[in-house]
Amino acid sequence: MDVLISGAGVAGHALAYWLRHHGFTPTVVERAPRVRAGGGAVGFRGEALDVLDRMALLERVKALNPQILRGELIGLLHEATCQEVEYVFGDSIDALEQDADGVRVTFERGRPRRFALVTGADGLHSRTRSLVFGPHERFVRHLGLYTATFGLPDCPGLCDAGRLHSGPGKEADISSTPGKPGARVALHFASGPLAYDHDDVGQHKRIVAGQFAGESGQVPRLLEEMSGAEGFFFDVNAQVEMDCWSSGRVVLVGDAGCCAAPASGLGASQALIGAYVLAGELAVAGGDHAVAFAAYEREMRGFVAEHQQMGREGADRFFMGTPIQEELGLVAANAPEAAACAQIVRLKDYAPRFAAQWP
Repeated sequence: MDVLISGAGVAGHALAYWLRHHGFTPTVVERAPRVRAGGGAVGFRGEALDVLDRMALLERVKALNPQILRGELIGLLHEATCQEVEYVFGDSIDALEQDADGVRVTFERGRPRRFALVTGADGLHSRTRSLVFGPHERFVRHLGLYTATFGLPDCPGLCDAGRLHSGPGKEADISSTPGKPGARVALHFASGPLAYDHDDVGQHKRIVAGQFAGESGQVPRLLEEMSGAEGFFFDVNAQVEMDCWSSGRVVLVGDAGCCAAPASGLGASQALIGAYVLAGELAVAGGDHAVAFAAYEREMRGFVAEHQQMGREGADRFFMGTPIQEELGLVAANAPEAAACAQIVRLKDYAPRFAAQWP
């Protein structure tokens, strides 16, 4: 049963793993030319630790302690799947046509192909969601906060500095990891909705530089470092709120359907859990997508409600003057360093229906 996954982030990679595990044939299409690197630190709650454990990745994640970056997690997931899963980089979905038996997918560059199911794992700004469910504005709730993160290869005088700057609606944090060179910078600022090209990194850096222009202390140096930084990430803190995550043979997973906002610190956890549950319910249902998608929503709604509440509270605390780094203490609390002591909360077991277990 061929399944197209749009997006090679945490959700897309994890879903590819579990679909292949259950005997499906996943194909992942990603508009970026290669596996994405960089991004901020990610944390894991109990159920996500369970998923990593079942993927035999928990020990490798712990080895990257105390903070694993989103790009590092994606790299591990890609390594675990790339020999058995087809990845198509540098392309994306242009149009979808559903009928009773499948979905005809037109790509921006590649030839049209047909799949039994299509999954949108393409993030907050999901192209799949806009094609099937409607415009971005119908589902995205803006929390009034933007975040940029990037790495510093060498940072004398800056490492371990913590909160470097705080002003009205602005904050600059820096963190380093013992045993790892360099540091990570996070710049946060309050703003109403901004119009920008989500793929234009140069434009993103100009936006951030403009927001922090004229600030004193170490901020000018950080902006100078940012101009040439690799692994730069920038996006809004926003949530996706939808009454239903599926339509016919198309379903959404991860941030595409239920983004909790970076301020929750649990986006990666939610992506891992959602991918595990979606693939498992498809296996239990023998590929009956209507049954599986309904069960997937029943299983996931509680997780999503909890995570989104944490995202809203995290954004609110920023506006009350609480440092973002303190709010995201849950990232450190659930970081791979502490994973051995964290309680692994077991999810449902899903026995493979179509094929022997892989790997």
